[in-house]
Amino acid sequence: MLLRISEPYDFALSAGRFRDFGSDRATVWHEGGLHRVVAGREVRVTSSSGGVEIEPWSDEAATEIGRLLGLPFDLAAFRDFATDEPTLGPIVEALPGFRPTLNPRPFEALVIAITAQQISLRAAAAIRGNLVERFGVRHDVAWEFPTRERMKQVRPRHLTVLGFSRAKAEYVLELAHSDLDLDALHTFSDDDVIAALTSVKGLGRWTADWFLARHLARPYAWPAGDLGVRKAVSTFYAAGRSLSIEEVRRMGDRFAPFQNLSAQFLLAGARMAG
Repeated sequence: MLLRISEPYDFALSAGRFRDFGSDRATVWHEGGLHRVVAGREVRVTSSSGGVEIEPWSDEAATEIGRLLGLPFDLAAFRDFATDEPTLGPIVEALPGFRPTLNPRPFEALVIAITAQQISLRAAAAIRGNLVERFGVRHDVAWEFPTRERMKQVRPRHLTVLGFSRAKAEYVLELAHSDLDLDALHTFSDDDVIAALTSVKGLGRWTADWFLARHLARPYAWPAGDLGVRKAVSTFYAAGRSLSIEEVRRMGDRFAPFQNLSAQFLLAGARMAG
């Protein structure tokens, strides 16, 4: 069945990170489509006129795939905003079918963020793939991401042999054993989400900002501490001069109320230019 997505929409362009940065086995680009396990069943997502086809269809699959493909974003309002921005505007115009993706599950989103700390996205995906193969559930093409309850049974030594540093192994397990109600975070304000997440060992401001941006789709999320965002802002707004985290953070106000989408499109623009 068809999941409708507002035009213009380019499925291959928008899902490019799952193809270009390697697979973590939980969301898999395979033969022109995305595979993911939802509610115990593997689904395949392919491009179609007016949106994407989901097979097999279920309400759970439509909800999760819709979030994965960035349906919460108000791209029409953002594109109107960007037309008045002399630097951002041409980048947005050059990516007419781009819709940023999201990480639809909170525990998975935070584990993704932990694995991506201070290493390349491709290396992070490879390490995470080891985790998913070892502790997830295999289906056909994709694997179901390990649950929080499953990870509570794991010890640091079980993760270090998969490529995790000792510190990151401890961070993942601290998160699994924490008292945080991850499913309630969507009801929190941005500041309260940051406070809650940074109370857990290994989850700093960078992780909290990316959770706001990549999972909750909060419009004001501006991950100034992310190296990719800093490089993109430095390239497009400082003629390549390396900007500090604080300089980039202060620049976020110029993109209000669309800091999140601005960051996503600047990153996409940097990849396109590079």
